[in-house]
Amino acid sequence: MKILGIESSCDETAASVVEDGHKLLSNVIASSVDMHAVYGGVVPEIASRSHLEVILPTIEEALETAQTSWSSIDAIAVTVGPGLSGSLLIGCQTAASLAVVKNIPLYAINHVEAHVYANFLTRTDLAGYSLPSSPPRFPLLALIVSGGHTQLVLFTDHFNYKLLGQTTDDAVGEAFDKVAKMLGLPYPGGPSIAKAAENGNSDAIKLPIARKERSNPLQADARQGAGEQRTEAYLRYGEGAAEPATQRSAATTDKAASYARPQDSRLQGLGPYDFSFSGLKTAVLRAAQQMVGKDYTLPSSALPKLLTKKQKVDIAASFQRAAIDTLIIALEAAAKSYSPKSIVIAGGVAANIALRDAAHKKLGKNVYYPDIKLCTDNAAMIACLGYYKASKKLPAADPYSIDIDSNLSM
Repeated sequence: MKILGIESSCDETAASVVEDGHKLLSNVIASSVDMHAVYGGVVPEIASRSHLEVILPTIEEALETAQTSWSSIDAIAVTVGPGLSGSLLIGCQTAASLAVVKNIPLYAINHVEAHVYANFLTRTDLAGYSLPSSPPRFPLLALIVSGGHTQLVLFTDHFNYKLLGQTTDDAVGEAFDKVAKMLGLPYPGGPSIAKAAENGNSDAIKLPIARKERSNPLQADARQGAGEQRTEAYLRYGEGAAEPATQRSAATTDKAASYARPQDSRLQGLGPYDFSFSGLKTAVLRAAQQMVGKDYTLPSSALPKLLTKKQKVDIAASFQRAAIDTLIIALEAAAKSYSPKSIVIAGGVAANIALRDAAHKKLGKNVYYPDIKLCTDNAAMIACLGYYKASKKLPAADPYSIDIDSNLSM
């Protein structure tokens, strides 16, 4: 079964053909990121116009690369959300029109869910791809990390999953972008921070990690009552021992860490597998301000001009380490609680080599990552998920009434 995937949720226009849910026949991406880099972020109007200009040529190239004609396409899968409304509309309406004209089924795809399915692609004749030899096994624990989402999801089977936790404020990729802007590094921030961090000292600044700890939910003390878990709030700094938030001393030997301490109330709404990056982001800003001796918040261009190159790379390395620690702590806790057969890291931030190394070190060999080219937005993951919808005989979408949902959740 060959599925044509179409993706246009943000600034990448993508089309791909996937066979039987595991063989990648083509993966074509037309990105408008260079146009957005001038503005330091994605401009929705520019993204929509770019999609409109390139979507049909992109689809044609995907079919040509796959050496596939329309008569061999069994279904179309298209992203309907979440994402930018204008961008989603271009892809969705194009797919719906093609489904009507070609008289083939159409499947509506959740972009965030699809990121997980990039890990199910195990074969290709295309050059430059490094794919796993076998797909993940259920139950699988998925850490989905991107510019718009940070979620921990437990899959017991295809289309049977439970959201364990998510960010309560910024997505981790968004935090990377914002810290990169503070440091005057190019957009997108993820690759820029990672590159700068290679030359920095991750111990230079002690930054906070917001988390909650609890007992194993599957082995909870019966005396606590059904559904009630013991929780304790922590703010962890660097590699030192965690201090209970209600008992920690206000004293610190690191001025940057002291200047950057967040408020304890920030943890009150934080679940055991939830994430928070707003405090970390603010701590980076406060530390940078103290380094230059100026309280520059606005204009944002003033602060990076005063930071030395050494300060920038040290901040980048320290931030990246704290952000990754935040992710790994929650992922490791969930893995211990639910004992999945596979752990999947998916989304744009999954391309971060330091994150991959940390996950492998802490969680071992059963961790799956997509090929680097399949971490960021692509249509291969859309086609792969579309295959499983079709093969499980889930209902196809009506091309005459299919609609987007920019805030679609899992």
